[in-house]
Amino acid sequence: MILTQSKNPNSGVQNWGEEKEMKSSSQFFTIGYVAIAWMKMVPMQIIRSRVQFMKILALSLIFCASVVSGNISLKYLPVSFNQAIGATTPFFTAIFAYLMTFKREAWLTYVTLIPVVTGIIIASGSEPSFHLFGFIICIGATAARALKSVLQGILLSSEGEKLNPMNLLLYMAPIAVMFLLPATLLMEENVVGITLALSRDDMKIIWYLLFNSALAYIVNLTNFLVTKHTSALTLQVLGNAKGAVAVVVSILIFRNPVSVTGMLGYSLTVIGVVLYGEAKKRSK
Repeated sequence: MILTQSKNPNSGVQNWGEEKEMKSSSQFFTIGYVAIAWMKMVPMQIIRSRVQFMKILALSLIFCASVVSGNISLKYLPVSFNQAIGATTPFFTAIFAYLMTFKREAWLTYVTLIPVVTGIIIASGSEPSFHLFGFIICIGATAARALKSVLQGILLSSEGEKLNPMNLLLYMAPIAVMFLLPATLLMEENVVGITLALSRDDMKIIWYLLFNSALAYIVNLTNFLVTKHTSALTLQVLGNAKGAVAVVVSILIFRNPVSVTGMLGYSLTVIGVVLYGEAKKRSK
């Protein structure tokens, strides 16, 4: 996900994440089409069935839901706490992977998820900026990310519906734009006028947005490749390493208050991530 600024009182900056996600999604289509149709980096794949299209549609909607919910939660929770809740994504991913693909991990792998979840529970109870509604929305966004990972794994690896990562992004992008554009206009007042005003004041903002979109394309493409060659659960656990860094950075930049108990909870989550990596090695 693209870096999103928080509207939380602790940060004092404005949230314009939906706009950047919407623009990035439109750039995904442009970049993907150029790479596939013109540069011939990978063969163009067509949608084979209505069932496959419905899965792509569902994946796009889940992606949009996770983006919108995540940005809404940032209005009520500091970035550090938001990222910490996101560390529970592997737990939800393990559940969805079992329910949708009947894929089981070794029992030790599931055990290592306990400290990940426990750490968040500890941090939640001691977080000075805890907000119940923001917490619920953030949990919903976390579950949506987990579901997206499992579904994209199915579309990337299922024999009857397999798509390569570039083609999957190509088909997802226009659907995501269709749903993120109304959300952007509804949730972010005068977003078009603000963007035009910023570009008039400094044309560099256009280049920043284009560069941001290109990076977002690379990030999403890499996520798809990791999912294809490993698993949805491994992707989310690896993402927790990014989350731990984001917690530290947000504390340093936004000066979010974090108690000692909260830091212990975050540390326990990070330890759980390390243990998960070791459990996966032993299960091979």
